[in-house]
Amino acid sequence: MARIGLLPLARATFDVPYAEELYGKLREGLSVAGHEMVGGEALLFDAPATEGALAAMKGRGLDLLLIVQVTFTDATMTVKIAEAADAPLAIWSFPEPRTGGRLRLNAFCGLNLAAHALGLNDVAFGWVHADPAMADVGALAAELLAGKRQAKALPLARADAGETERAGARAVLARIAGSRIGRIGERPDGFFTCDYDPERLESLAGVSVEPIALDALFAAARDAGESDVRKARAEASATLADLDSVDQEQLDRSLRLRAALEDVRATGGYSAFAVRCWPEMFTHYGGAVCGPVGMMGERRVPCACEADVHGALTNLLLQEMTGDAAFLVDLVDLDAQDGTGVVWHCGQAPVSMRDESVTAKTAIHSNRKMPLLFEFPLKPGRVTFARISQARGHPTMVIAGGEMLRRPLAFSGTAGVLAFDAPVETVAETIVGAGLEHHLSLVYGDHRPALRALGAEMGLPVIEF
Repeated sequence: MARIGLLPLARATFDVPYAEELYGKLREGLSVAGHEMVGGEALLFDAPATEGALAAMKGRGLDLLLIVQVTFTDATMTVKIAEAADAPLAIWSFPEPRTGGRLRLNAFCGLNLAAHALGLNDVAFGWVHADPAMADVGALAAELLAGKRQAKALPLARADAGETERAGARAVLARIAGSRIGRIGERPDGFFTCDYDPERLESLAGVSVEPIALDALFAAARDAGESDVRKARAEASATLADLDSVDQEQLDRSLRLRAALEDVRATGGYSAFAVRCWPEMFTHYGGAVCGPVGMMGERRVPCACEADVHGALTNLLLQEMTGDAAFLVDLVDLDAQDGTGVVWHCGQAPVSMRDESVTAKTAIHSNRKMPLLFEFPLKPGRVTFARISQARGHPTMVIAGGEMLRRPLAFSGTAGVLAFDAPVETVAETIVGAGLEHHLSLVYGDHRPALRALGAEMGLPVIEF
């Protein structure tokens, strides 16, 4: 049988006992199938541990080097593993149980970041997204070893649209021409999905980006006037009746971020923001920006988390196209049996997206335990996703559609369960194969024809699913 090197990547901020349980099932399945496992006795939580485990595998004559995406991680170590690998490379990630509570693993999002980074570097890899307690581990491993589960780059289609739609697209581009995006702080390490080229952005959409120091936002928040903080609290209270349920000092700091974002916007003339939302918001300042970001989005100042400039641009385009608020989401779960996926972000959806049959709740960040976050499921209805992507190094318009369903809240924060127009297997194959970014912009309604026209006007090919 085969000799398989195992590198189980994880973060200690997730549900480690559950992660270890699932990983143990994978090892058990590989053992039953008769494979020899090299390394991987314990989860790898940091770079030194991963580098040490990788070095120990050199010269071991591996038939497959398997990165196990046990929980979410950024793509830093995945890139280093790919550079050092002397065997075929594959990734196995685990599905996310829809508990209604915090994300226990967020592994598909980790696979998403890894696929994007490997795509940028033209690295071939196989992949599996499956629960080892439910799947035939031996059969899936055999397919990986045989090269039958490779990530496949997708052909880029020419954007095509009629003159009426193209005239509408030109009007949208004219309205955002000259807009400025404030990038507050740097993108997190290993989030290659959030990189951007300012010159390319200017040529694509006539939009410029101005870096703003995180400390400048923190200073503006601390200096916010009490009347502005009261206004921010009243704005949150219009949706949330339980603001008194969280730490009030932390809540005050969070509401001050709402006031500061508005002050920075007005002073600098910004149309959108891309904000480094962690860890310094919590560790250096002491309050969450998630709720304030959602409040700004509801007021048509789109804000992208993790300093994702292309996410901010896409939100801005969707907003100008539709007149409605846009929401930057992660795709965190796909269930082939149910035929649905879950889109989520910590607690920052614009309140106009709330399912009105459910009461919104005041929430704290699932990892950092600070307010202010909004918690509610997304309302049912037709939705469109878009992304001005740089997958595999090619500027591309990504378009998808689906139907948001009325379902219980899948995960804490703001989340929605939807049926994509394409089967979930196709959705996964597209995201991984194309190496798409982990953020997609969501807006209600069917706007695919308008987005195709926008792609045509911007000279972008289209990936659609």
